[in-house]
Amino acid sequence: MSTSSFAIIFPGQGSQSVGMLGEIATQFAEVKQTFTEASDVLGYDLWQLSQQGPAEELDKTAHTQPALLAASYAIWQVLAARKPLQPAMLAGHSLGEYTALVCANALSFADAVKLVAARGQYMQEAVASGVGAMAALIGLDEANVAEICNQAVVSPDEILAPANFNSIGQIVVAGHKPAVERAIALAKEQGAKLAMMIPVSVPSHCQLMQPAALRLASLLATVSLKTPEIPIINNVDVKSYTSIDLIRDGLVRQLYSPVRWVETIQHFTQAGITTMIECGPGKILTGLNKRIDKTLRLMTTSDLTSLETVLKSEEP
Repeated sequence: MSTSSFAIIFPGQGSQSVGMLGEIATQFAEVKQTFTEASDVLGYDLWQLSQQGPAEELDKTAHTQPALLAASYAIWQVLAARKPLQPAMLAGHSLGEYTALVCANALSFADAVKLVAARGQYMQEAVASGVGAMAALIGLDEANVAEICNQAVVSPDEILAPANFNSIGQIVVAGHKPAVERAIALAKEQGAKLAMMIPVSVPSHCQLMQPAALRLASLLATVSLKTPEIPIINNVDVKSYTSIDLIRDGLVRQLYSPVRWVETIQHFTQAGITTMIECGPGKILTGLNKRIDKTLRLMTTSDLTSLETVLKSEEP
C-alpha cells in the first residue's frame, strides 16, 4: 500500500481504564513484555496496576502517563511484528506525542517511560490540589470561547485559556478553578450545548503548567533524541520537525500551550490521508476525528476484535 494514505495516532490522558489490553495480552506476548520493560524503569508493577487498579491510582497523572505510553507502544509492536507498518505520518494527543516519538525511533522506550512518569509528577506538583480545573465547552466556536475566557477572568493574576481544540465545536478550557466555573456559567448563557467540569486533577495546557515545563526542559536536556524516521505532526505548531532542538522545545511548550487537534487532523487530510488508526486503548480520538472529518476511514485497536480487523485489513 502507498505510504501516503494512512496515519497512526496515539491517545492521551483519559483513554486509560482498569483492565485495558487484558484480552489482547492473552493473544499477543508483546503486551506483557512492553509493560515489564516499563515496570523495570518505574520500580513498580505497571501491568498489575493497569489490570487490577485501583482506578484512583491508575488515574493519578504520574501513573496514567506511563501506563498509556506502554499500552499504545505495545499495540504498535503487535501491529509492526505482523505487517509492514509504513504510515505517512504520526501524531499523538498531548502525552501521545511521546508514544509517536518512540514509534518513530526518535526516543527510546525506557527514556520515554522515565520522561512521562516525571512529566506527570511535575504537572501534579505545579498546581496545588483544588486550585486549577478544566471544563469542556461544546457547541461554541473558537471566537466565542476566547471571549468567554476573557470575560471569566476577574483579576490580573487569574489564568484561563483554551487548552484543547478537540473537534469542531468541542473546546476544553483550563485555568484557575473560579475562572473555569465562571466560564461554564457564561458558556451556558451563550447557548453552549454542554458546559461541564472534566474530572482531572491537573489543569493541563495552560500557563499554570509553566513550573512543570521548566522542570521538564531540564530533564529533556539529559535524554537522547534522534530525528524521527516517520514525520510527527506536533501539538503546538501543527508541524513536523527534524531538528532535535525544535522537537525538545515543542515538548516543553506543549505543557502550557493548547493541543491543536482539529488542525492536526485537517493537516493530515490536506496531505492526502484517508485512513487513520488509533493505536492504543480507548476510542476517544476516533470519536473526535469523526466530528472533524466524516470522510475519513477510522480504525481502532482497543480490543481484540478491532485489533484483528486492522491486522487482517488490506490497508494499511
